[in-house]
Amino acid sequence: MELARTRMKASPVLTALFAAAVGFFVGVSFPVDITPKLQCGLLPWSRGGDPANCSFSHSSTLGRLWGAPFRNSSTGAPNATGSAPVVEVAAAKPGGSERRLPPGIVVSESDLHLRRLWGSPREDSAAGKYLLALAVGYAERGNVNATVHKFSKNFDIVLFHYDGRTTEWDEEFQWSKKVAHVSARKQTKWWFAKRFLHPSVVAPYDYVFVWDEDLGVDNFAAEPYLDIVRRHGLEISQPGLDTTKGSAPMYDITARKTGSEMHKTDAGGEHCWDVHKRPCSGFVEMMAPVFSRDAWRCVWHMIQNDLVHGWPIDSYFWRCVDDPEEQIGVVDAQYVVHRAVPTLQGEGDKEKPGGRFEVRARQFEELEAFNSRFANADKELANRSSSTLN
Repeated sequence: MELARTRMKASPVLTALFAAAVGFFVGVSFPVDITPKLQCGLLPWSRGGDPANCSFSHSSTLGRLWGAPFRNSSTGAPNATGSAPVVEVAAAKPGGSERRLPPGIVVSESDLHLRRLWGSPREDSAAGKYLLALAVGYAERGNVNATVHKFSKNFDIVLFHYDGRTTEWDEEFQWSKKVAHVSARKQTKWWFAKRFLHPSVVAPYDYVFVWDEDLGVDNFAAEPYLDIVRRHGLEISQPGLDTTKGSAPMYDITARKTGSEMHKTDAGGEHCWDVHKRPCSGFVEMMAPVFSRDAWRCVWHMIQNDLVHGWPIDSYFWRCVDDPEEQIGVVDAQYVVHRAVPTLQGEGDKEKPGGRFEVRARQFEELEAFNSRFANADKELANRSSSTLN
């Protein structure tokens, strides 16, 4: 009697388990639209133990619940019939809060290309191949206009306005309506660059021109310039400076050499005691540098957030290439005039805070601070490497 009573109690449990088993085996025989597709070693009975090959229907309950660690597969784009994309299981990678997102939706790069508010996104024009970034004031609009016209349609352009005047440009120049404008009063080119030219923002561009506004460009054209840069494998470069006009170059190496296409060293001059050291080789100035995408990624990380003038960052550009004497050069065939127009230094009155003398004083203080930081960073790295070896 007791045995019979025990069997009666167990019967509902066995029945439930049996029903669940039958339901599972019936369920997995249906199409993927109804049940998730399991093709990996996530479950004990699955075949093939590679989680990277697992896939689930995005519309299934399991697919939605496990969406965070999934990545869109190459065949995951919605088709014409509107079927749900297939997503792959991917190993979660450490990172910031974006790790909570399905990797297939993460867009880690951007650009400065303007896009329409209307029409299909698929029909928008593509971002440019190159980027021109200029720090400008409205007083120099004539020269900026001449500069912009030296850059082809393959360039996206961003103007950094340090005087707060932006709308006037649209009224005077048609091209102004097609470029990006960023405004912050009395800020420098390097302040803007640190905040708006992050490597992820300039990632689509092969080369980035980070120029001042006061360059005479009568003998310059951007596309032929880049042809020379590519031919000589330059990662960081600048156009040669015309010594017959404008301000005299601060460094002999940046002066244009007539009859030359480009040069990488300066074999003479009073400042060149050793042609294998800066500023006699592997050196360009900060007024008109041109960076490859990879070189800019390094330079951006070197820009100090609080040292806005950028002094003396050009003395350290060489740290951002493998072979400075081969990968940094001055292009003579495409040259410019440095007009040396005071911009931020010229704003304000010398009797008031923020006048040119105080601006100049900060520039020299930043120079000392940057040199000190780099020396300390090198020392810290050397000490760390030494302790690791020991």
